[in-house]
Amino acid sequence: MTRREVLAGGLALSAAALAAPWVRAQAQLTLHGASQFNDDHAFTRGLAKFAELTQQHYGKPINFVLHKNSELGLEKDYFAYMNQGISVDYAVVSPAHMSTFSRAAPFIDAPFLFRDLGHWNKVLDADLLKPVADEIAQKADVMLIGYGGGGVRNIFSNKPARNLAELKGLKVRVQGAPIWSRTFTAIGMSPTVIAYNEVYNAIQNNVIHAGENEAAGVESMKFFEVGPNLLMTEHAITIRPICFSGKTYKRLDPALQQAVIKAGREAGSYARQVESSEDTQKIDALEKAGKLKRIPFAEREQMKKLVEPVMAAYAKEIGADKIFEQINATS
Repeated sequence: MTRREVLAGGLALSAAALAAPWVRAQAQLTLHGASQFNDDHAFTRGLAKFAELTQQHYGKPINFVLHKNSELGLEKDYFAYMNQGISVDYAVVSPAHMSTFSRAAPFIDAPFLFRDLGHWNKVLDADLLKPVADEIAQKADVMLIGYGGGGVRNIFSNKPARNLAELKGLKVRVQGAPIWSRTFTAIGMSPTVIAYNEVYNAIQNNVIHAGENEAAGVESMKFFEVGPNLLMTEHAITIRPICFSGKTYKRLDPALQQAVIKAGREAGSYARQVESSEDTQKIDALEKAGKLKRIPFAEREQMKKLVEPVMAAYAKEIGADKIFEQINATS
C-alpha cells in the first residue's frame, strides 16, 4: 500500500469518526410533550417527571422537548394531535376533551363523583377507570398511561355566594362535557361553555360572573383578578390523565414501550401528590396576599343531593353505570 493510499484511508476514517456523532444525533429519538402552563404548574412538573423517569428506565439517550405555555394550543388540540400521531406525543389532557371518542371519559372527574381525596385515591389505586382507558385506547388511539390531578375545584366569582339561593342564576363557565352543564343547571346556576383561555376576558366583560377551577389553575391563569371570591363548594376533585399517542407508542422498541408505561404510572402518582398537597397552600398564599377571599359555602350536602339523580341518569345513559356503582361502593 502506497503512502498516498494510507493517507487517504486515514483521512476517510477521520471523516467517518467526525461524522459519527452527527449521525448518532440525527438518529436519536425525539418525543414532544405539551402543556398549557408554565414550569411551576403541577401538570408541567408531572410531564417533566415522566420524561426523567422514561429516560431512567430506558437507559438510552432520548431527546424530550416539552412545549409549555400553550405554545402548541390547548389540551383539546393536544388530544387531537396525539390521535393523529402528529406534533404531540405526550400531554396532560382533561377527560372532558375525550368525549368525541368516549362518552364515559368526562364522567371520570364529574362533579360530586368522589367523596374526598381519600376516596379519590382508592378509586385510582383500584384501577376502576380501566374500562374508560381501554375504550379511549381503542377508539382514539391515545393511551392513558398515568393519572395526575388531585386539585379540589371551587367556584371563583366576581360576587360572593354562600348558599344555594345566592348561587341561583349565577352565570358560570363550565367544561364542554354535558355532565357539567347538567349538574350545574340542577344546582340552579346558569352554566355556559367557553374556551378556557377566554374565561378571564368573559368575566372581565361581564359576559359571565364566574368559573370553576382548582387552585393551580386559579393561580396560573390569574382568575383571582376578575373573580376574587372563591366559593368553597368543593364540587369536584380532578383527574388529569397523562396521555401518550398510540401511533407513537407503536413505533417504539419494546424496551422503550415498557419504560413509557412504567414512567407514566409513576409520574401520575408524583403529579397527584404534588397537586393535592399544594392545593391548600396556593389558596392560603393568594388569600394572605389579598388577591382572593374564601367564601364558606354552607349547603354543599344539599347541592350534592340535587346532583345525585342527574349523575345516576347520566351514568346509565353513557353506559358508565357499572363504573359509577363501583366508585360509590369503594370505601
